[in-house]
Amino acid sequence: MEIVGSRRKSLQSSAAHAVSTFPLYRSAPELEVRLEDFELYAVHRLRVLKGISDGLSRGKKSNEMENLVKELWKVNMSHPEASEVVNKDIVSHFVLRLVYCREEELRKWFLSMETTLFRYRFLLETSDAQRALLAEFDLPYKAVTNAEYENVKDKLNQVARSTSSSADTIYYKVPFEQVPDLVASRRVFIMKGYAYVAMNQVISLLMTQYRSHLSKALVLTNRKWTSMIRDQEKDRLTPIVEALSTSYLGPDYSQPKEFAEISLKDIDQIARSSFPLCMRHLFEKLREDHHLKHGGRMQLGLFLKGVGLKLDDALEFWKAEFSKKVGAERFDKEYTYNIRHNYGKEGKRTDYTPLACQKVISSTPGVGDQHGCPYRHFSEENLRAALNKMGVGNRAVEDVMDKVRNRHYQLACTLTFEAVHGESCDQGINHPNQYYSDSKKILESRNNSKAT
Repeated sequence: MEIVGSRRKSLQSSAAHAVSTFPLYRSAPELEVRLEDFELYAVHRLRVLKGISDGLSRGKKSNEMENLVKELWKVNMSHPEASEVVNKDIVSHFVLRLVYCREEELRKWFLSMETTLFRYRFLLETSDAQRALLAEFDLPYKAVTNAEYENVKDKLNQVARSTSSSADTIYYKVPFEQVPDLVASRRVFIMKGYAYVAMNQVISLLMTQYRSHLSKALVLTNRKWTSMIRDQEKDRLTPIVEALSTSYLGPDYSQPKEFAEISLKDIDQIARSSFPLCMRHLFEKLREDHHLKHGGRMQLGLFLKGVGLKLDDALEFWKAEFSKKVGAERFDKEYTYNIRHNYGKEGKRTDYTPLACQKVISSTPGVGDQHGCPYRHFSEENLRAALNKMGVGNRAVEDVMDKVRNRHYQLACTLTFEAVHGESCDQGINHPNQYYSDSKKILESRNNSKAT
């Protein structure tokens, strides 16, 4: 796959890669791709994978996941030209291989999400397309013969009744360790080390093969990226590849949306009612210590800018606190510039955006720092105390802690939001400013209902 700069010079026909609308990504395509499409296609596919991750973490059932994947794919991976849909699918997959091949944790996540995507895309295919795909895999398994079937028919029929398989379906005899999900859920009959897999369960076989191939491919891609591609494409591709794994895909919240601004007289009350835990913690530490180190000032300062704190009010707010510790003169000399810089009034005059959850989570606070994600960086005791202070009930706290232990920090924040507000947040929390905005919507809606 070759990346070109400003325009596509030529595009080889994708027919060779489009035997079906469901590529197996066995080799990188010989396509020339515009640099902007290189990144855009990857972002679109990443939205699909992150949607799948959120659905799985929230415990959605198989039929719910099937509908979710169908909608995610339709919204993010469609294209006006049918042939370009296949190219977008292939290109986006191989770009994300580059993005997620670089570390073990990244590889594990990508492998899991792509395998899940494969599963539900297969289930959404027609039966003819499924059979064609099965033939493409060329699996070394034979269908159970009529004579062998007669010997185990009663057992197979018992399993078929519990798994909604047709009584006259074709069965494949495979080593049981190759279909661990079917064995774990008792959806296959096992005898002498072999599992009898019905035709409608063959996706488990394909997933095992697909996962094995992709796992090996990610390791190989990492070797190539480390030894060759990274240096050759240092200026063009490396910044894109390294940024995508922690990229935020929603609104930037650089300017307040629905709610125009907040005033200093209301800020304490708003912090208690509508700040996410990360920002509430920073706000309270600032009030308590009259100081925050640089990371905390950036995280809280950009958040406050995004929720509508005007520059003059921001300067007044920070000066009122810091002056209690360092004095007004030192504040003006050492801190005013950075606050004005965040608002695009100094330096390059960049309109800096508030930090999204991924950036907050991936930060590494040092000794004395207060920034970062509490769900990741707090001790269990401190996190429980902070949640109780927010009014999260004991049962909800346990649900939050369960997500934290499994490192689903954004879901833990989502559960906190739902517990505090008593309403569901189906899209999940992906940005501290989104938490604030959604909170304000709920609270204002309730106030308006009471008024009428």
